[in-house]
Parts: sequence; structure tokens; C-alpha cells
Amino acid sequence: MPRLTQAQRRAQTGSALLQAAAEIVVEGGVAALTLARVGERAGYSRGIVTHHFGSKQALLDTLARASQSGFVPGVGDEPGLDRLLALIDGYVAALGGAGPLRRAFLLLWADSLTSPELAGVFRERDEGFRTDLRADVGAGITAGDIRPDVDARDTAVAVLGELRGIALQCLLDPAAVDTERLRHAVREQWRRALT
Repeated sequence: MPRLTQAQRRAQTGSALLQAAAEIVVEGGVAALTLARVGERAGYSRGIVTHHFGSKQALLDTLARASQSGFVPGVGDEPGLDRLLALIDGYVAALGGAGPLRRAFLLLWADSLTSPELAGVFRERDEGFRTDLRADVGAGITAGDIRPDVDARDTAVAVLGELRGIALQCLLDPAAVDTERLRHAVREQWRRALT
């Protein structure tokens, strides 16, 4: 087996630390997350966690970004109705396979409502999400795939609100939400609303 480069070892360690942090958040919430516990869970020292992230805040920021970036699947480069509908479909589908990173994202997002240490990063991430949604609506209007009377800003807020609401229901009562069936219903609901 070939020897790993320093960059590969660093990436492997970082991945293990983020996985451990996600598991701790899922089990005990943000309050249970400490650099020492993350190191212990991942099989490393606290020092390696500090070396990688520097602080709990930096670890939380990295975990929030990493968990959300893995949450929404790649849906293509061209903005428009098709990308918007694929994003909606992919988001709801991802809720059905919510492993520790995805569950951690949802828990962190919910905690951001009352946690100043998380609020900023989630406001930034949600604004980025709304920006992408607005771009999709605008491109769809330009292409003639979306009605011209649709307001991109309002639609972005409504789509994000619905997706986050479904996500919270999955967190609270996973058995009550059939994501495989729901993903198609939500996608078609938005297709009908926009066209």
C-alpha cells in the first residue's frame, strides 16, 4: 500500500475529526462538543484538534460548512427551473439518508436560532442558499420556463422555509416523513406553482 502524503494524512485526520464532532453533536448537542471530546472520539489528542481548528468556534464553523455542503447534492451548473427542481428533490431525498453529518447540520441549524456562536454562519449559509434560489427563478423567468409574475425573492424565502420545515419534522419524528414519496410531491408542487 502506498504511503500517504502529508496533505492526504491531514485531510484524513480532518475528516475523522469532523465525523467525530458530528457524532457528538447528534448525541448531546452543541453543549456537549469540546475539543477534547472530539479528539478522544476520533482517536487523537486534543492537541491535534486544536492544531486543525484552533478553537471550538472554528470547529463549529467548519462543521456547519462541511455538513451543509454535503447536504445539498450537486444539481448542475446552469441556473433555471430544472436546477431549482433538482435542488428541491435532492434536498428532500437527502433527508431520508440523514447520517451523522446531515443530522448534525440540522441540529446546528436549529441551535443557531438561540446560539450567537452559530447564528452568523447559518445566516450566511441561508443567504447563500436564497441567492442561488433567486438566481434559478430569475434564469427560469428569462428562459420562459417560469411565469414572469413570480417574485424571485419571495419564492427563495418560501422554498427555503419549506425545505427547512420538512428537515425539522424529520429531526423531530423521522417515521412521520416519507422522504421518498414527499420529494416528488414537493418538486411537483413547485413546478405547478412556478409554471
